[in-house]
Amino acid sequence: MAHSREGAPRPNGSMPQWYQELKQFQQGSWGEGSVQLVNTLIPYLAIMTLITYATVNAWPYWAIAPMVLPAALFLVRTFILFHDCAHGSFLPSKRMNRIIGFVTGVLTFTAYEQWRLSHLKHHATNGQLDHRGFGDILTMTYEEYRDATTLQRLTYRAYRNPLVLFILGPFYNFIILNRFMGLRGTRAERRSVVSSNLAIAGIAVGVSLAFGFRTYLLVQMPVILVAGMMGIWLFYVQHQFEPGYWAHDEDWSKLDAAMHGASYYKLPPVLRWFTGNIGIHHVHHLTPRIPNYRLRGAFLAVPQAHVKPLTLWESFRSTRVNLWSEVQQRVLSFRQAHRLMRDEARA
Repeated sequence: MAHSREGAPRPNGSMPQWYQELKQFQQGSWGEGSVQLVNTLIPYLAIMTLITYATVNAWPYWAIAPMVLPAALFLVRTFILFHDCAHGSFLPSKRMNRIIGFVTGVLTFTAYEQWRLSHLKHHATNGQLDHRGFGDILTMTYEEYRDATTLQRLTYRAYRNPLVLFILGPFYNFIILNRFMGLRGTRAERRSVVSSNLAIAGIAVGVSLAFGFRTYLLVQMPVILVAGMMGIWLFYVQHQFEPGYWAHDEDWSKLDAAMHGASYYKLPPVLRWFTGNIGIHHVHHLTPRIPNYRLRGAFLAVPQAHVKPLTLWESFRSTRVNLWSEVQQRVLSFRQAHRLMRDEARA
């Protein structure tokens, strides 16, 4: 028997009636999906072409740098389309979702099939203390941290440092890890990684032959890294916020994990467009088959799915979220954890 956040018992796997109302928004649309492909990929490729032209013709850095941000934003939006394809929600056709997923995966330096399987595991285990490590930010419990060695604590603190997560993290994840992740997985995962790497290499060779390898690096690397920073930040605040939700298998529920373990990141309209409404993350975790272009409509149509929003300004405080306290049932900062450890030592 699982328990709700408020403590009332609920049969395992049971969902409220309004959950069925959300599921009515799950249908993919050829029209809306095609529009998104046009208004996302064409502007992205156009800006990348302009940056390439400017780089080849030795425009000053101050004239080129401002173009990196819009290119990165369109690349983040490209990843949202890729993400929907992984859920089979972007278009009605399973085959077309795979094709578009592969193409957008190449543009975002991410192997489609490998990431798809990993991400589905993330959805299945979100908020489960007994199944951490699938597509999420590593989170230790306070009790694990308290009992860890000094080296283990230092390693974890280094990993959770914002400079590591949001500056080094994008380079490691998108440039290095994604080139090898999945090579020890299923045949489909291995084929996905190899084919994606070959496609990325083909683009790099083609651009390098035409304009030089230096030009390729100067154009592609800033955009993929800035987009990567945005992407990792989005994923971080969607699951690392106060008070948070984690539970062991016997107490875990899909509803509570979605409503309390995934945030409603309320962004300004322009950022909401570039991020494909993925900030409505709690609804996405409840019904991941809703495509991004119907996610906001589903949220507005079902008042019971409304939760306290996390604003852009408030989200910056999430960098203080470091540990989960099983006793207090909330997240703790390292400072709070060490204060608690001192209090326990005195008791």
